[in-house]
Amino acid sequence: MLAFGLLLFYVIGTGDNLSFVAYLITIVTCALYFNYFVGFNKRRFTVSIIIFFLLLLLSMVIMVLDHSYQSIIDPLRSRMLDDRIKQSPSGLAATQFTFGYQIAAFTTFAVVATFVFNRHFFIKTLVLCICLVFIYLGMNRSAFVSFSLALTVFLLAYYRFKAVFFIVAVLAVGFGIYTYFLKNNLDDKNNILSKNQAKEANDFNRAGMAVENLKVYADYPYGLIFYGKNWEDATYRNPAFPFGLSSHNAYLMFLTYLGPFLCIGLLAAIYYRIIRLSREIISHIRLKHNTILACLLFSFISVSFNALSHNGWLLTADGPTLFLYFSLMQGAKIYSLPPKNVFVENVAELVNAVC
Repeated sequence: MLAFGLLLFYVIGTGDNLSFVAYLITIVTCALYFNYFVGFNKRRFTVSIIIFFLLLLLSMVIMVLDHSYQSIIDPLRSRMLDDRIKQSPSGLAATQFTFGYQIAAFTTFAVVATFVFNRHFFIKTLVLCICLVFIYLGMNRSAFVSFSLALTVFLLAYYRFKAVFFIVAVLAVGFGIYTYFLKNNLDDKNNILSKNQAKEANDFNRAGMAVENLKVYADYPYGLIFYGKNWEDATYRNPAFPFGLSSHNAYLMFLTYLGPFLCIGLLAAIYYRIIRLSREIISHIRLKHNTILACLLFSFISVSFNALSHNGWLLTADGPTLFLYFSLMQGAKIYSLPPKNVFVENVAELVNAVC
């Protein structure tokens, strides 16, 4: 289904054959890695997860250093990425938009892990504070919103009604960190709040672009591919999208190109297993065998929320999104539950469906 979605969107829709081939190779490589190299080996799976998030942590550290040592860090970033640096400060990404997915994935995974692995309150607070510093300096508002939404969903699933107290506590900790540490001690020019003020001073805002995108969709309700048009053809007179600028909403762009029937059908097919797995994990979130899957799930939810404000998502082979998608699929095969549990039959059925 991923390949079919790529074919429709990039070959038939945008006519970008090069991107189609590049993304297809990336997706197939990731799928082969998890299915054949990792397989059912729990140790390889765990090591893969650890290495992935250690690389994300390295990216976070590079971003923090880039605020103070840009003349040193930017050439290092360029050499590591083998690409021209377009935005700074940032981590192991050419742009801050791409880096936002790394922030959303890492911070959500780290905070959720402290809860599901039952770490001490001090550790939970420390990890939360560090993640808030990364978000603050990362200058990516959508990553902050995605992190907040994913963490709220997790707390509601994990603590039920008691989650209200934890949400209030998290807000209090965040306010305290900003007031007594971030506001006066870190970069006062390059941070998420200064960037937000700069965005408000110009006409570039995601909500307005989404509205304009919906107007374009209303003109071509069956999808651009059925009218023989691409995005540039449909928006060349629209001042909201100069030079073919997109609405920066991956799902809305997918809908605009393919129309409601193909779009909804493909999204349902692509995310069916994830949705089914999510239901099972959230229903039994406190089981020890679900700990790593819960961390991966909410990290995936966070980067999926982030795609509402950017172009990167599963079909663009976005790094964190793609890795988390296949790791969840493979994790469902690897991790089994204790015997004499009513959930065993459901997981067995899920694993068979994934296979």
